[in-house]
Amino acid sequence: MRKIFTIADKNEEKFLRKKTRDFDFEKFSKKEIRDLCQEMRSEMLKAKGIGLSANQIGYDFKMFVAGFSDKNGITKFFYVFNPKIEKALKEKEILEEGCLSVPEIFGEVERFEKVVMSGQDKNGKHIKIEARGLLARVFQHEADHLNGILFIDKAKNLRKFRDNEKARI
Repeated sequence: MRKIFTIADKNEEKFLRKKTRDFDFEKFSKKEIRDLCQEMRSEMLKAKGIGLSANQIGYDFKMFVAGFSDKNGITKFFYVFNPKIEKALKEKEILEEGCLSVPEIFGEVERFEKVVMSGQDKNGKHIKIEARGLLARVFQHEADHLNGILFIDKAKNLRKFRDNEKARI
């Protein structure tokens, strides 16, 4: 298993701030891609996150996983390769975010309430996902990661965690 890169290590921070390469489906077998998805999901859940980009665990390609519970408590997982935000719709909203790669810090980040993201699924099929609310925020946060941008680069009013808080993204 891999560890989640953090800004506490200067080499890891340098890697996190580097723009990732496109994911090349021809370089991976279906089993390797399936194993990658499982590894990403497992690492995200182990860290109690709701999103994890590939570069957060040392991979230099565009891919992320997001886990989102619906109103019935059922968690749906999104595996997005080569993501791109096609449209940002509606108003922007300022909410507090945290990050698994920036431990013990929260900050207020302005993001769009609704986005349309394109990319590929784990089979290489082109997909388009319309996301609202928290899912849209996670998609934007993870897309930023893959472009070498950390939430602290956009955040205002940074502060330390309280003992009872956890990073969510």
